Amino acid sequence: MNNLLLTGGRVIDPARRFDAVADVLIREGKIASIGQGIASQVSAEVERRDVAGCVVCPGLIDLHVHLREPGQTAKETIATGTAAAARGGFTTVVAMPNTSPSIDNPGTVALIQARAKQESKVNLLLAGAITKGIEGEELAPIGSLKKAGVVAITDDGHCVQNNDLMRRAVEYARMFDLPVFDHCQDYSVVSDGVMHEGYWSTLLGLRGWPAMGEDMIVARNILLAERTGARIHCQHISSARSVELIRAAKGRGVSISGEACPHHFTLTDACIAGSESFWKQDGRGIHGWEELADSKPSWPSYDTHFKMNPPLRSAADREAVLQGVVDGTLEILCSDHAPHCDYEKEVEFDYAPFGITGLENEFALGLMQLVHSGRMKLIDFLQRYTEAPARLLRIPKGTLAEGADGDVTVFDPEQRWRFTRAETASKSLNNPFYDWPLRGRPLMTVVGGRIAFELQAQNRTAVLVG
Repeated sequence: MNNLLLTGGRVIDPARRFDAVADVLIREGKIASIGQGIASQVSAEVERRDVAGCVVCPGLIDLHVHLREPGQTAKETIATGTAAAARGGFTTVVAMPNTSPSIDNPGTVALIQARAKQESKVNLLLAGAITKGIEGEELAPIGSLKKAGVVAITDDGHCVQNNDLMRRAVEYARMFDLPVFDHCQDYSVVSDGVMHEGYWSTLLGLRGWPAMGEDMIVARNILLAERTGARIHCQHISSARSVELIRAAKGRGVSISGEACPHHFTLTDACIAGSESFWKQDGRGIHGWEELADSKPSWPSYDTHFKMNPPLRSAADREAVLQGVVDGTLEILCSDHAPHCDYEKEVEFDYAPFGITGLENEFALGLMQLVHSGRMKLIDFLQRYTEAPARLLRIPKGTLAEGADGDVTVFDPEQRWRFTRAETASKSLNNPFYDWPLRGRPLMTVVGGRIAFELQAQNRTAVLVG
């Protein structure tokens, strides 16, 4: 019946700046009331969970995931990807359009929406393509995509290089009130780079991916947003200079925004030289280093699980991204969950595809580096996963206000655990954080009043529901 009562938890709703111990009642899939003593007023037929000692917040939103369906289901499917999202505490995800075929027409949107009704464990929203086939040459039918139900447009995985074409795209997007997400990469600068251009790329003999290749497109997007008034969102920011550019633009009122991924504010390019190099040079920059020092996770040099786009950058870039999240320059956190088959990653570094999975461990990494480190208050950290993405997408989520959708995440901010390959719900295992000691864990994911995932307290065994 989509009715659920959560009792005794610390309820945090960043959208209303609410933070207190209270009960949360969900009726018919909607938030009915929040307060103390609600349990005594609710009939025994309503399903209950005692969540004392845990935090209850609006359902987490990840607006940047790759689910690979249709066309690449050996890597991931809607069923497995959204199961991973539920395990990670996420009640809503936005799937990127670089599928096969790409999401560049209403027919493909309808196909995926129908599949999601049958298979998805969480709310699945879609981003449509900016250009047909994500080829950067001809605009996709943006108005028709909006009518079909997409919540944003992007060529993620690729970047539109033609500035005039991009201008027309953002002008159309403004007409249809859609945000434009952009994977910021100037191909002429980046060329065939495979890791951050710097000390380690020179030492390892790998082709460099200069940070300037990101900065130039961020600057372009700022100019376009300033000129057109469109909402442009820069994806997976990794460069210190890009953070500076966005901060200055936001300061003068430009409708530009940015996001950060946990791998970019936890790891550095030293990882590609092997675990020994990372722990000696850059490991001290991550929160919890002292604990990790007792049992440092180990990996070899040239490990393709550390190959992503944009690449892991220097310790100075990592610090700048962290500061950008703290001061609100980068107002959204997400995973860029990008699954790949084992055989694709088990090749020479040059030839491996970019990307890692992240839905199941990103929340813990964020808690560690931003909250447990003392950089941010918990309510502000949660705002980056709830109210901020909901506001950018203009969807009625990200809050526990009465009448809002009954999407709720329950987590223990202090639980210590290790994420293992045996636990993952994803079809793919290209994740560099397996066996890392983590702190903070989602315990329950509630979607529309129904429990989609629950970690049983008595034995901490994961249970996926539905």
